[in-house]
Order: sequence, then structure tokens, then C-alpha cells
Amino acid sequence: MMRNQEETVHVKGKSKAKRFILVAFTFICSYVTSFTIFPYAYWKSYFGMPIFSLVIDVLINLVFCLVIVELSLFIDHILNKKISWITHPIRRLLVQTLLHILGTLFLIICLVFLYYVFGKQNTNQSPYVGPREGLYTVIAVILWALMASGLNTGYYLLVNWKTATMTAAAYKIKAAEHKQLAAEIELQALKLQLDPHFVFNNLSVLSELILKDQQLGYAYTENFTKVYRYLLVNSKKKLVPLSEELKFLDAYLFLIHNRMGSGSVFQINIDESKLNMLIPPITLQIFIENALKYNRTEEEDPLVVHIYSNDQDELVVSNSLLPLIKKPHSTGIGLKNIISRYALLSDRVPYVEQSDKTFTVKVPLIT
Repeated sequence: MMRNQEETVHVKGKSKAKRFILVAFTFICSYVTSFTIFPYAYWKSYFGMPIFSLVIDVLINLVFCLVIVELSLFIDHILNKKISWITHPIRRLLVQTLLHILGTLFLIICLVFLYYVFGKQNTNQSPYVGPREGLYTVIAVILWALMASGLNTGYYLLVNWKTATMTAAAYKIKAAEHKQLAAEIELQALKLQLDPHFVFNNLSVLSELILKDQQLGYAYTENFTKVYRYLLVNSKKKLVPLSEELKFLDAYLFLIHNRMGSGSVFQINIDESKLNMLIPPITLQIFIENALKYNRTEEEDPLVVHIYSNDQDELVVSNSLLPLIKKPHSTGIGLKNIISRYALLSDRVPYVEQSDKTFTVKVPLIT
């Protein structure tokens, strides 16, 4: 809120400065052109007027310049909403020029009327102001208005160009971030098949199981194959049905149970109506990895992980907290990846909550 107020004050300050510059420019131009058009005798007579009359004349000229600038800004503001410089530049130029000419002529008529009503005492100036000088004055005033409009238009186009450039730069940065994120997600998804420790651990367990129980060893091999097949097939997909993710989870949990024993318990309760909804692949594996990485797994006090769906079309993964004595280094890449993936896929975002006893993550299911 404070930042928005500061930006508003900044914009208003720029607007006032722009108006001041345009009025000053128009005011100076009015006297420059007047000195050019009218002869020396006119100005000798003009400066011979009483001080009060000179001050009134200058104030009237200043007010007239202010009105010209405000009219110019008003016309430009209206046209900015109606006719774009980008899509219809020729049409915009013609309409804007015509409106400024008509508006300026109307102001000149009003000023002449005011001088006619209130300035009759200054008739000593009239011999030096003929039709030609009057025509030149009208043309000069129109040029002031057009120049003020040109400056305002140039400022408007410059600001829009700057905004567009900054927006384009921001989009490029976001595109680069998304590209990097996609690469990180792919690497994270392929982590199991590339991690030699994971391969070594599972092969070690497999060799032991084959010696003890060939049937169990065969089942372990089947589930080990399912895990890798899922990674190879779905690692580059954006979304997969929840039913496929749960099949992968069954195979993955089979490996965990036979490798780590009964130090962890997984309770899965998914509503059948949610099985066709979509989820980013490898999501559950990342959550379970986090739970196993940062908590103890003891048979006397097993780590309990609940995986269930709720009425808000969310998949909830909640685990009890059994902190390790020596906490492992955390990069936070897993959860950040999931949150960033959802930012690209949905307007709903994952929700993370931690209490004294549980750590819970809720991820939206996508239809």
C-alpha cells in the first residue's frame, strides 16, 4: 500500500512538472513570435502602457497559454483511449491535428471577444495590428498548440516505449527463469535413474533378496523396473493422471519398505472420483523423499505419512515430525520445484503448513 502511494505521488509530480514545462514553453514562444510579427512601433507603444495594464496583459497571456496546454493535454488524453498511435498512426495524427486547430481557433475567438469587451482602452495599439499581423498571430498560436501537443505526444510515446521495453525485458527474464526451472525439474525427475547411490542401494537390496527369497526378489525387480519405466516415460510430461502417479507410488513404496524396513508407515486414502484428475509427475516421490530425508525411521516409533484427497480437489501429504539429531543440509529444491511448476500450470498454488507435530503439503488437483 505504501509503495503504491509513493508511486502515485511520483506520477503526479511528473505530471505537474510536464505541465509547468509546457506552459513555460508556450508562454516564451508567444512573446518570441509576437516580437517577430509586430513592428518596433507596436512594442514601443506597448511598453508605454501603464504598469497595471502591462501586468494584466501578461497575466491574460499566461492564462491563455495555460488553457492552450490544458486543452492540448485533454485532447491527447482522450485520443490515447480512442485511437492508438501504434495501430492507426496516420489517422491519429490527422484527427489530433484537426482537433488542436479547431480548439485553438475557438480559444482565439474567445480571447478576441474578451479583448473587445474589456480592452477597448488600449486602442492606441490598433494602428500596428492589421489583418496580416492578425493572421500571422492566429497561425503562430496554432503552431504553439501543435508544438505543445508534439512535446506531450513525444513524452507519451517515450514513456510507453520505456514501459514496453521494461516489460519485454521482464518477460525475457521470466522466460529464462522458466527455461532454467524446466531444466531443473527435468533433472529432478531423472534424479533416481541418474543417482548411483539409489541404483547401488536398490541393487544391493535386490541381491540380498534373491539369496533369501527368490519370489520376493522377483517382485522387487518388477517394482524397480516400474519405477524406472515411469521416470523414463513421464519425466518430461507436464501432467499425468493421479491414478498413474499412485501406481508409481505403489512401486516406489514397495522398494522403500523392503530397503528400509518397517520404520515408516504410509496410509493412502484417495477418493475414486479424483483418480482422473491431473498432477505433475514425480510430485509424490518428492514429498516422500523429503519426509524420509528429514525424519527418523524407527520400528518402535515409525514415521507416519498420510496421503489423501479432500473436498477442495487437493491432494494432501502429511507426515509426523521425528527430527533427526543431525539435520541434513536442505536446499529446498524439491518443494520449490513443485510450487514453481504449479505457477506455470494453474492459478492455484500448493500450500505448506508445519506444526509442532506434523508437516503438511496440499497440492491442487487439475482438471
